[in-house]
Order: sequence, then structure tokens, then C-alpha cells
Amino acid sequence: MTTPRLTASGPARDARAVVLFLHGGSETSTAPARRGMAYLRMVPFVRAVASELHGRDVATWLLRYRVRGWNGSAEDPVVDGRWALHEARRRHPGAPVVLVGHSMGGRVALRLAGEPDVVGVCALAPWLEAGEPEPRPGAQVLIAHGAADRVTSPAASAVYAARIGASFVPVPGETHALLRRPLFWTRLVTGFVAEALGARSAAR
Repeated sequence: MTTPRLTASGPARDARAVVLFLHGGSETSTAPARRGMAYLRMVPFVRAVASELHGRDVATWLLRYRVRGWNGSAEDPVVDGRWALHEARRRHPGAPVVLVGHSMGGRVALRLAGEPDVVGVCALAPWLEAGEPEPRPGAQVLIAHGAADRVTSPAASAVYAARIGASFVPVPGETHALLRRPLFWTRLVTGFVAEALGARSAAR
């Protein structure tokens, strides 16, 4: 796959808002990204947000990266995320965008928090490294992390959230897969998206 792919629902043009979902991956891999577990983990969130915002002319997009890995300085999924934001601006000019990412996708979402039209970022169990750059101000940011996560670091998420002034939600007993408390996670994501877009509407 030489270009990223979007699975889109909602208005094809001139939506009032776009919600872009970003799946996880691996630290290093140039293998093509497939609809594996990391990708499928985002599908219930996509469906829940689409149902919650039904009738509000909101487009929901699930991005599939070109390759599975972050790949060091190449930052391949960030490149793909910027491509998706360009598509959002092209198809839905002026529409506010909310990003929802899990694991590597959470890191991508935080890297894109300062991009034009991004009004909200919800990072779930993000993979964060020491020295992670701070996003430019403007977007509302929520980071949530399971306390029992052994894949990515809840402590790193808490420190990063404090450093950038983001909201942080620790989730006792939850692991990286976010499967022990599915209703909680669904409500967290749908509530954040609705709030971020509602705040944007009120500001207008």
C-alpha cells in the first residue's frame, strides 16, 4: 500500500466536523499496515461516536497507515495523519477535527494536536518517549491510561499530561487493550468528542 487509506462514514463533503481515529502499531516495521488487532481495536469507538453524533452531519474516519511502524525519524504514521488532516480540510473546509488515538495512534494524535482545525485530542494509553515534544496550544487534550498497562507507561502519560496542561484520567486495573472496562472507555471517548465539538460550536 503506497498511500494511507480512510474508512469513512457520514457526509462525503462539507461536514460540520470530522472525527479521525488513529490505531496503534509497532516501534519499527515497514510491513504494510493491515486490518489487524490494532486497527480493529478502534472500530467500536468509531461506531459509538457515529451513533452518538448521528444526525449532526459529522464525518467519522478511521485511518489505516501505509506501514505498521513508527520507524524513528521517519515518523511514518505522523506523515499519514497529516495526509488525513489535509484530506479533511480539502473535503470539509473549515470543519473542526477531533483526533482519537490508541497506543502509537495516541502518540500520533498528540503530535498533530497543533495542526490547523484540530480542536480536540483524546489519547488512549499513548506510547510516549522521554523528551516528547509539546503540542502547540489550541486543542483540548485528554489522556487516559490503564494503571495495569505493561505495554505503554501510565506514569509517562501522567507526567506528560502535567507538562502540557492536559487532562489525565488514570483507570485502575485496566490493561493496554482497554477491554476490562469497555463501557467506561466508550463513554469516555464519546463524551470527550461531544464536549470538544460542543465547545467549538459554542465558541462560534
